[in-house]
Amino acid sequence: MKKLIAGVVLGFGLTAMAHGAGDPQAGAQNAAVCAGCHGQNGAQPVMGVYPKLSGLGEVYLYRQLQLIKSGERAVTEMTGLLDAMSDQDLQDLAAYFDSKDMPVGQADPDLVEQGQSLYLGGNLATGIPACAGCHNPQGKGNEPAGYPRLGGQNAEYVVKQLGAYREGSRSAGQNAQVMIDVANRLSDAEIKAVASYISGLH
Repeated sequence: MKKLIAGVVLGFGLTAMAHGAGDPQAGAQNAAVCAGCHGQNGAQPVMGVYPKLSGLGEVYLYRQLQLIKSGERAVTEMTGLLDAMSDQDLQDLAAYFDSKDMPVGQADPDLVEQGQSLYLGGNLATGIPACAGCHNPQGKGNEPAGYPRLGGQNAEYVVKQLGAYREGSRSAGQNAQVMIDVANRLSDAEIKAVASYISGLH
């Protein structure tokens, strides 16, 4: 059993390494089209419901770009934008945005205690796991596993995505079911609190 687990972990790690082979300089050439929504370097989206892309994680970004291009993950605002890009273009674009710093926002002081409790410890009573288990206590994510950086992400975007997981409208990707299960256990108030906490996490 230990050998099986080790093999799975090793195989997953090699896959992640293979998908972390983008060239940030090459990616910069295609990044201009993204600035209209995500801002310069993907760090300052024009609306809070759009994600910050900077420093999000190359493996995660690459996988999401693949899903969006294939149509498995529907993002209306990105329809057609990736059609002409090759797989290498997507890797390069992911590497470019991951090379940039994500600015940290400001959490609502009234929600910090509840948000911190959920993020670091989950909710045993309702079976909610700690976000920190996958996304790091400082919100730095887990690059080899493809778990995105959360610290500094727009609260409105986090609320929107947790809602999408809960509704089942975001269900593409290998970790989607985990997030669907978590989101279905979260109340609206908990989603708001943890999203606010994440926006100021660093």
